[in-house]
Amino acid sequence: MANPLKSLTPLGHDKPITEIIGAVTIIENVGTALASLASRRGREAEVAGAAQTAGIPLPGPGRSQAAATYSAIWLGPEQWMIEAPFATHEDISAILKPIFGEAASITEQTDAWVRFDLTAADLPALFERLCNYDLGRAGVGAATRTVIDHLGCYVVRRSDVEVSIIGPRSSAHSLHHALTTAAKSAF
Repeated sequence: MANPLKSLTPLGHDKPITEIIGAVTIIENVGTALASLASRRGREAEVAGAAQTAGIPLPGPGRSQAAATYSAIWLGPEQWMIEAPFATHEDISAILKPIFGEAASITEQTDAWVRFDLTAADLPALFERLCNYDLGRAGVGAATRTVIDHLGCYVVRRSDVEVSIIGPRSSAHSLHHALTTAAKSAF
């Protein structure tokens, strides 16, 4: 009898990994559903109104914002990555489409990305080794796209001691290696 299909984390494990390297903790976060949201031309006000009614924040350039259920990362003019708990929003695009109707284009993104949450008291020292993003000058709620180990990644400053890095799932091992190597160097 064949084994039933079993889902694996982006790093290929049954359960997400947590690593502590010196003063930094690196967590493979599989608890977040992702969808891209883009306003259609001329429908920006409808999207803003629907988002406000549904409690979905739509932050401005270089920002991320969290609300009760949803969080959002600004990607470009009238474009955001919407986050929600995977346990309740596994099919996040199907949940968002009725909210925005034909005013926005929404695509499922959950399985295209890997998210690592990094926690440490001195995260800027780690980022000096990872990329050209000056995390020391970025306040809480800052978000940007940058290159880490030749990979286009999003960096989201969740708090003074926590940062999320969202990178391509197909390169999860390479990104993880870059993070652990930088952590060993910094701490």
